[in-house]
Amino acid sequence: MQFDSASSTPDELVARAAQLREEINSANRLYYVENAPELDDAEWDARMQELLALEAAHPNLHSNDSPTQRVGAPPAAGFDEVVHPIPMLSLGNVFDEDGFLAWYKRALDFLELDSAPMVCELKIDGLALAITYRNGVMEQAATRGDGESGEDVTANVRTIRSVPLKLEGESGTIPPVIELRGEVFLPNSKFTTLNTERETVGLPAYVNPRNSASGSLRQLDSSETAKRPLDMFFYSIGYVEGPEEISSHWDTLQAIKGWGGRTNEWTREVSTVEEVMAFIAKTGEQRESLDYGIDGVVIKIDSLALQHRLGFVGRDPRWAIAYKFPAEQAETTLKAIHVNVGRTGALTPWAELEPVMVGGVTVGRATLHNKDEIDRKDFREGDRVVIQRAGDVIPQVVEVSSKNKRSSDSKPYVFPDACPSCGSETAQSEDEAVTRCVNGACPAQFERLLEHFASRVAMDIEGLGERVSQDLPRLGFVSNIADIYRLHERREDLLELDKMGKTRVDNLLKGIEASRSQPLPNLLFALGITGIGSESAEWLSRRFRNLSAVKEATEEELLAIDGIGLVLATTLVEYFAIEQNRKLIGDLIELGINPIDETLEPSADHPANGVTFVVTGRLETMSRSEAQNLIKMLGGKATGSVTGKTEYLLAGAEAGSKLEKAQRLNVHVITESEFIAFMDDGIVPVSPDLGSSDEEENAPLLS
Repeated sequence: MQFDSASSTPDELVARAAQLREEINSANRLYYVENAPELDDAEWDARMQELLALEAAHPNLHSNDSPTQRVGAPPAAGFDEVVHPIPMLSLGNVFDEDGFLAWYKRALDFLELDSAPMVCELKIDGLALAITYRNGVMEQAATRGDGESGEDVTANVRTIRSVPLKLEGESGTIPPVIELRGEVFLPNSKFTTLNTERETVGLPAYVNPRNSASGSLRQLDSSETAKRPLDMFFYSIGYVEGPEEISSHWDTLQAIKGWGGRTNEWTREVSTVEEVMAFIAKTGEQRESLDYGIDGVVIKIDSLALQHRLGFVGRDPRWAIAYKFPAEQAETTLKAIHVNVGRTGALTPWAELEPVMVGGVTVGRATLHNKDEIDRKDFREGDRVVIQRAGDVIPQVVEVSSKNKRSSDSKPYVFPDACPSCGSETAQSEDEAVTRCVNGACPAQFERLLEHFASRVAMDIEGLGERVSQDLPRLGFVSNIADIYRLHERREDLLELDKMGKTRVDNLLKGIEASRSQPLPNLLFALGITGIGSESAEWLSRRFRNLSAVKEATEEELLAIDGIGLVLATTLVEYFAIEQNRKLIGDLIELGINPIDETLEPSADHPANGVTFVVTGRLETMSRSEAQNLIKMLGGKATGSVTGKTEYLLAGAEAGSKLEKAQRLNVHVITESEFIAFMDDGIVPVSPDLGSSDEEENAPLLS
């Protein structure tokens, strides 16, 4: 039906446009999500052309849920940053049944349960995405990025036909604001066609479907993205405003499907370990027949309440794990063995290979791990070797091929006795396989450290990548980390560097200046101290609050931090005892690089602060681990053994020998209800041996 804009009433136009949008969106869902098309191509095209004409003639009819939005928009200048209201964190990995069983047991032990229903999903090899809907209409789509923030790719995601522009459902059934999360991918069947088209117009081919999906989603011109046959599976709800009536992960997926989101048809509810392993085995058998890449299976505890109780450890949820499939392997020739020097002086050997395709990626170099691995497996230049991508990511040489035939002049590889960068002697300690350069002033170490310092997970300095991290020290611009904060004084000299230019130099200086606002954990991690990861950096930050205090920390103070053992404490003390390192810290502080950790400490006024507890027995409302975490959060100490220093024993059902020992030592034994009142309201349990006299007299003395 065609309308004359001059004679038709606005109400008729509005009604017709709404009808067309509903019919086309419904047809898209049936075709792309439910695989049950009702409209043929001609009928669909006719409706789309009519809607396009209506919206062109009457711009006020445009809406964000219109299927015409899928054709794309003019090129954007760049992608805006989007901070995720709830971080998009990573998953821990296991690689065999033992690893899965260990994860499941840890979860059950934490919850103090005998079993917990689970959900098994395919681990799609794509690009994680978060899409926010407001009043049911797509408002924003963002990539995962670093987990804390990503890029705004809303215009591009609107072009993906399996992604609903408007969620379906009766009024009140969809939360006012809801973020759906999932994985964008390029079907394998479309990948070859796309590469053929690129090669026809002289563009380089994508190496695999995942890279293709990522490149397509990050096009600044969304009309180009619209030409790419991207698809998406939804797998969870992130941020939500409104009543949370869903109680399980399985029900979450059913709700998403009911709203029009595409979920993966392979997903299954399971109750036992045997069912999980059967699902994994079947998935592995059918992997090659799927029209999308997967690299494993994700197993999640189904109950959302249990997920909340389990929480996170570091950046990984305790309630989910990724079971990764064995890496794909291939054979090729090991052309040469090279050695890199890392930021800690570690000499890491790598293999130069005859390029070979592994898991959809062309591999030309791979790690050889360390000197001992080369000796043990007798890798030699010229060998035919088996390679694989560990976790489907990092290429590594596995073994010498059984088909290998060595020539008469083949010789064992001799690992260098001197550092390839500075020529200094190397050493290998008895307790590790790594060979290290002992020269703290080694140029290669500093270049790697500089690159690490500037990385996204550390100080996040844009423009200070691998090449610039090599050029700046080699050309005399920096000799230590602190020097990068003096580079603004040498802007004119930087402009003379090859391939830098005004824009790159100014962006680099801008990135350096912006890094001043990075929090203390990032700075501690960026320093590259052996053994200090992102989690231990946070522990140090919360305890010492600033760089000066960390520098002066004693071994005893460090050992008092939960999670820090003798080896790490000794390493930290030795690092800050070196004059060169103390000078670096002093220079950073003088330059204003000394962020203060303002994380709230447990209230010193809470009566549990500094008090020693032991938790034993089976509790009704929480697990022992949850009780111990609560004690620590409020500044108390949760220990495992009852001693004369124990002040309270929280005793649940079947308390056993710890209760007996506490009674012998006159330790104050409290019930779960008393414990909750103590933690939540600060009500100190009355000591039973003091009778029922005046309350002030009955309050126990807390050390």
